[in-house]
Amino acid sequence: MTDIRRLTLGFAAFALVATQGLGAATATGSLSATVTVSAMAKLTLSSATVTFPSADPDSSPSIAAAEGPVTITAKGKTSNGATISLTLLAADDLLSGSDSIPISNVTWTASGAGFAAGTMSRAAAQTVGSWTNSGNRTGTQTFALANSWSYAAGNYTTTAQYTLTAP
Repeated sequence: MTDIRRLTLGFAAFALVATQGLGAATATGSLSATVTVSAMAKLTLSSATVTFPSADPDSSPSIAAAEGPVTITAKGKTSNGATISLTLLAADDLLSGSDSIPISNVTWTASGAGFAAGTMSRAAAQTVGSWTNSGNRTGTQTFALANSWSYAAGNYTTTAQYTLTAP
């Protein structure tokens, strides 16, 4: 009888050890993640054209653009602490054949955080807005033309280029 008890106790201890070893396996692994965020800029304008109607210089010394304010959305990704800038540069004066109106007679007011008022130029890009760090900015630019009796009759045109820079 003693041998049967020893055999039973021995078998039970073996079963306990074998069961614990089979159900307790664990393995781990690691993953390395890399993300590349490049500098990026995106610019959206509500209107690509501004027009100034003819007006009497005595009653309208300044002519507002017929379209009203241009809404600007400037989105940029840059490194922390870097400055995103938006500039505007005219290709030339306002021209009608051989007649011209100095582009500096076109000015703008601005609204929105970081947006600035200014005067058009063909000599140097003028700042429209400036912001620190990445983000999405929205503002408006309202153009006006200084009116004068000295302008020759005609249809005057020019182009201007916005540049949004996110270094």
